[in-house]
Amino acid sequence: MQEIKERLALLQIETKKSVEHLDLPSKKSELEKLEAQMSEEGFWNDQKQAQKISREAGHLRNTIEHWEKLAHDVQNLIELTEMIDPATDPESFQQLKDDVAETEKTHNKLNIELYMAGPYDKNEAIISFHAGTGGTDAADFAEMLMRMYLRYCEFRGWKTTQLDHSPAAEAGIKSASFKVEGSFAYGYLKHENGVHRLVRISPFNSGGTRETSFALVEVVPEIEEHEIEVKDEDIKWDVFRAGGAGGQSVNTADSAVRLTHVPSGLVVTCQNERSQLQNKQQAMKTLKAKLIALQEKHHLETVSEIRGEHTQHSWGNQIRSYVLHPYQMVKDHRTDFETNQVDKVLDGDIDEFIEASLRA
Repeated sequence: MQEIKERLALLQIETKKSVEHLDLPSKKSELEKLEAQMSEEGFWNDQKQAQKISREAGHLRNTIEHWEKLAHDVQNLIELTEMIDPATDPESFQQLKDDVAETEKTHNKLNIELYMAGPYDKNEAIISFHAGTGGTDAADFAEMLMRMYLRYCEFRGWKTTQLDHSPAAEAGIKSASFKVEGSFAYGYLKHENGVHRLVRISPFNSGGTRETSFALVEVVPEIEEHEIEVKDEDIKWDVFRAGGAGGQSVNTADSAVRLTHVPSGLVVTCQNERSQLQNKQQAMKTLKAKLIALQEKHHLETVSEIRGEHTQHSWGNQIRSYVLHPYQMVKDHRTDFETNQVDKVLDGDIDEFIEASLRA
């Protein structure tokens, strides 16, 4: 019992520090102001602004409720240690140990969000997948990664909406992208941005040889267009005919667009919308999100500092390797965190990798 009491005493101290750091009274005051705005007549007349305020109120409400509940749970467990006798009530003692372990996990997960102080960490995210070197294996790997992250989002209770999906010829995908809606979605996912590497016996090679393939994961924040300004003279537009499935699905107008941001060399293509104007608007929004992500990654003061050297290494060194043969291991090359539970990782259990990246 003494060990349990010591763990709870430490947990109570750490929780108190976190609550003081968060300044919950000021957050409650801010929430009251937002809720007052939400109750005003005509609040939903401006849908975009209303949704932004509602999301912010939701973030604040969740933060307050989760930390207050944690502090309350810790205090309850401390009181239980004085009421339970391990010798006469082993079942209750075992339940107490389980509850303490679960509460420690909850604290660790909530504490991770304290690392998310970036200006866009609370935002929703756009996550994209691109097959790289490795032919059909790479396309299949890109689809495996897509499933892994969709499962992770499902575990967290986040909503995902498909924005784009381009299947490969034999198996897997050439590319795909999804919008992720959830608390701190961008904050959690932003460090997953980069090249991922797979080593395995290829199921697409009749010789049964070991193959290495690559796929790129891109993560950008969902933003409002007015949040940053891009100069017109820095943009080059090309228009072309969007592809289709044939027959009536073929787009006979030049509605698809390709946007090139000259200073950085970033290229964005969009053909999902019905009109050229809509595609241009979506391409510009995607470009701005990519510029913001690069600004954060390279710790730049302004978006205007982004030049080609910040984007040219998209297919450079991989951030993580997934080895299925001759042994099983997933290793993050930035944090050195690794596990041999490859199946669990590919099924979406990537919390430990994400937490290691955030702490680093």
